[in-house]
Amino acid sequence: MSAKSFEFPTKFSHVRPHDTAYEPEGLRDFFLYRDLGIAQATHGKVLAQLVKAHAAPEQGTGWHRHEAEFHVVIMLKGWARFMYGDKETLVATGDCVHQAPGIVHFLFDYSEDMEYLEIVGPADFKTIDAAGPCDVPAVTPWVSEPA
Repeated sequence: MSAKSFEFPTKFSHVRPHDTAYEPEGLRDFFLYRDLGIAQATHGKVLAQLVKAHAAPEQGTGWHRHEAEFHVVIMLKGWARFMYGDKETLVATGDCVHQAPGIVHFLFDYSEDMEYLEIVGPADFKTIDAAGPCDVPAVTPWVSEPA
C-alpha cells in the first residue's frame, strides 16, 4: 500500500435506521435522501445514501451527467425508468446499475414506492446539465409497473 492510503484511513461506521432521517436537502426536490455516514467515514472518497420518491414525477431529472469515478444504483423498492444515452432502461427492485463515468442520462419516471441505494465516488461529485441525444418517453406516474 502506498503512504497516501494511510494518510486518511477510513473509519468504522454503523448507521441504524433511527440514526439518520430522510431529508429533502439533496440534488432533487422530488426525492428524499438519507445519509448513511459513508462520506464522513471515508473522508469524502465515497457517498452512500438512500433515495426515495417524495412527489410524483413531472419533468424528471432532465438530461445530465455526473463527474464521478463510479456511480452505482441498487433499486430496493419499486421501479424507475431511465434514459441512458438513447436507450430506455427500466430499473426494478433488485436491479443494480453501474452508471459509467460521464454517461448522459435522464430519470424520467418512477413508482410511488421507489427507493434505491446510491453509491458514488467521490462524495462531492458534480452534476452537469447536458444535451440529450433523443426525446424522452411519456411519464406514467404512480402505476404498478410500466408495460
